[in-house]
Amino acid sequence: MSQSGVSDCGMGEALPPWRPLLRAARHREGRSPQARWLQLATVAGDGSPRVRTLVFRGWAGGAALDLLTDGRSGKSAELHVQPQVELCWLLPKAKAQFRLRGQRLTLSAEAEHLARQQHWQQLRPEARALWGWPEPGVPLEADAGFAAALPDGTPLPACFELVRIAIDQVELLELTGVPHQRRRWRASSGWQEEQLNP
Repeated sequence: MSQSGVSDCGMGEALPPWRPLLRAARHREGRSPQARWLQLATVAGDGSPRVRTLVFRGWAGGAALDLLTDGRSGKSAELHVQPQVELCWLLPKAKAQFRLRGQRLTLSAEAEHLARQQHWQQLRPEARALWGWPEPGVPLEADAGFAAALPDGTPLPACFELVRIAIDQVELLELTGVPHQRRRWRASSGWQEEQLNP
């Protein structure tokens, strides 16, 4: 099990070869929150790019990861129209940049509800508070209420959305030495490692 409680890999599913490298790079970050921050790139309805930072919430199999978002946000709508994404995970102490390409998975209603419930229960009350705030991205109202925490037992809000990404390509750029080292793994080739020019 991962820290989030989500299984590190499915029943009998072997880890792709890039997963231990990512785990080691994250480990070098120590307790820094940066070890869990990654950037999600999506495409807006007008075709323009959007990038925002999200928190890694755990693995859901060998090559799928979980993120959480507010279902009222722009990124939620963007992912429903265009599920293909790229994630950038920069780990400065390890001097490593991972770029993970894939797409949002559509889960069965039951599987999605169970995963959402599990993630909701694992959040600290202060982290849950974000889903009790007013709709993100709309004009701020003077009397808007922003709770500092939502206690254990708070019902799962409808806007609490799971984003599960199935990874189909990973590139690792190691920013040490000259030249830098760049490698790529693709699911379509059985995660065979390819050496690339940096």
